[in-house]
Amino acid sequence: MSPAPCPVLALASELIRRASVTPEDAGCQDLLAARLAPLGFRAERVAGGGVDNLWLRRGDAGPLLVFAGHTDVVPSGPPERWRSPPFEATLHDGLLFGRGAADMKSSLAAFVVAIEQVLARHPALPGSLALLLTSDEEGPARDGTVRVVERLQARHETIDWCLVGEPTCVDRLGDTIKNGRRGSLSGRLEVLGVQGHVAYPQLARNPVHQLAPALAELAGARWDDGNADFPATTFQVSNIHGGTGAGNVIPGSVELLFNFRYSTESHADSLRARTEAILQRHGLEYRLDWEHGAQPFLTARGPLVDALRAAIRQATGVEAAVSTTGGTSDGRFIARWCREVVEFGPVNASIHKIDEHVRVDDLPVLAGIYGGLIEQLLLKEAPR
Repeated sequence: MSPAPCPVLALASELIRRASVTPEDAGCQDLLAARLAPLGFRAERVAGGGVDNLWLRRGDAGPLLVFAGHTDVVPSGPPERWRSPPFEATLHDGLLFGRGAADMKSSLAAFVVAIEQVLARHPALPGSLALLLTSDEEGPARDGTVRVVERLQARHETIDWCLVGEPTCVDRLGDTIKNGRRGSLSGRLEVLGVQGHVAYPQLARNPVHQLAPALAELAGARWDDGNADFPATTFQVSNIHGGTGAGNVIPGSVELLFNFRYSTESHADSLRARTEAILQRHGLEYRLDWEHGAQPFLTARGPLVDALRAAIRQATGVEAAVSTTGGTSDGRFIARWCREVVEFGPVNASIHKIDEHVRVDDLPVLAGIYGGLIEQLLLKEAPR
């Protein structure tokens, strides 16, 4: 007899075949809503700005456990560089290949299959379950998860626990949970000078030369020491540009793009103030625009983290590390309204790359972990 087909693999493959490049959803949310409707999930659509968002909820009583994720993916890059077409969902050597395989359509499929399996075992499951889905996570994220959270806040609909299905694992499934993320603060700095001929520097003012000592101070500054949960705040330059393209012209301005990834030991306002104090101390004439991308958030060890670690241990035997490293995620919006938010999903080594993939054998295990989390929280933590 041939082995039974893996329901997570089948659903993940169907999702991958839908080319949902940001902000397109390509019918992914309709597929998931139809799959969960027979189990009593009510669908509420929150659309705007060309973005599709979906809130799926089963039950009205608390506590409420939410699985959050995104149906959009980044562009594939040149399809001819993939070993198989990026939106065909193909199997090679025990791996499922396709754009979104790891980030994060396998997690979405595992959410749904886990819910189906748990409700088959416990049809009278106490509490409530919900999915929060968006097609605007990989893009600007202005009309995605944040809009759903705003609607929930407006009607005082409380989330007790939330798991975001981002790919968090490093070497093997189960090795890493994210229980928070650093804040993100970006700046676009333009230092102004006076353009002129390189042979007559006395008639010009070179903004690159003026910026250099200030930039050295910014790059070498100790912004904070971090803490037990977060590494120290970092300052990084992502782009620098100046000049006309000619080798004999002193530029009239230079542009610098930079970013802070900051811990809970710092605040956006203090980082702005310290940066501008350094620029002013060096006597620069400048323009500076700020963009605050994310506040840091942290979920302390408690029911959600403990339950997830227990579910991982039971399914894999792995003791998961708890980390706040990496970039931002939509967890930053949910943490404004939910007391406990964690992220957990597949191995992230291939995300956003050519030949993105996940191990096929990890897929049913991932669903088992999500199902174990539901049972840990709603059967053990929920009031009877």
